[in-house]
Amino acid sequence: MADTSPRTDTSTDVDTDDKDQMLEQGQLAVVAASDSSDRSKDKTLDQKTLRRLAQNREAARKSRLRKKAYVQQLETSRLKLTQLEQELQRARQQGIFISSSGDQTHAMGGNGALAFDVEYARWLEEHNRQINELRTAVNAHASENDLRVIVDGIMAHYDEKFKLKGVAAKADVFHILSGMWKTPAERCFLWLGGFRSSELLKLLASQLEPLTEQQVIGICNLQQSSQQAEDALSQGMEALQQSLAETLAGSLGPSGSSGNVANYMGQMAMAMGKLGTLESFLRQADNLRQQTLQQMHRILTTRQSARALLAINDYFSRLRALSSLWLARPRE
Repeated sequence: MADTSPRTDTSTDVDTDDKDQMLEQGQLAVVAASDSSDRSKDKTLDQKTLRRLAQNREAARKSRLRKKAYVQQLETSRLKLTQLEQELQRARQQGIFISSSGDQTHAMGGNGALAFDVEYARWLEEHNRQINELRTAVNAHASENDLRVIVDGIMAHYDEKFKLKGVAAKADVFHILSGMWKTPAERCFLWLGGFRSSELLKLLASQLEPLTEQQVIGICNLQQSSQQAEDALSQGMEALQQSLAETLAGSLGPSGSSGNVANYMGQMAMAMGKLGTLESFLRQADNLRQQTLQQMHRILTTRQSARALLAINDYFSRLRALSSLWLARPRE
């Protein structure tokens, strides 16, 4: 028993060393595997980061290209607009206007349908700016003098529109009378190329209260005189249309043909002469509208005139908005 005991201890130590060595090797293997896994994860993360960075660079490149194309498009549009403005300016200086009617473009003195449409769009834009300025002043309870300056500016701007219409009527009276420069809803209420002064005064009656007794009498008299002038012009237009129809019918032969050439040319010359009076009717209607606005301005105070101008603008703005809603309505 004494002889075998030392050998037993030695064998146990050897086994323990082997176990420790195996444990260390296992731990090293685990550490090595962990390092390998970490490196694999880092490599995967690096690939994702690189891929994300590449995607970001590509998106930024495309964004720069889109921005460059947009800027170029804006520059091209600006150049075209500048060129159009220069052409229109030269046309006005030379008394030559470009018409959009027909397949061919006519360059004739006084033919200004397209020119008038462009000028009217500018007039309307400036008018809206002035109205916004007036609305701000009214809401801020501006002084009487400040309001008077803005109101007088708007009244003068209305005079500018009537001048534009007068020039355009000499060029293409049918374009102005048809109201193709206005929205569809506005054309429903069109009378001789514009609004009826008497109807506009009726709309304003409830917006201008309270009025003094003298102001009420003045507005009523103005409405009655406007109505009488409108009736007279309407009767004149009806008589002109009837006379024109009879003239054209007189050039027809028994079978509905144009008859002989001499009779045809004579009747057409008479019809052309009668058409020349259309411009006179339009000019008288615009004079009536202009005088009605001026008379209304004289009857009312400055603050009442400001409210009246805002009401007139709101009415026509709603007509234009109604046209937009109608055109954008869902269709089956």
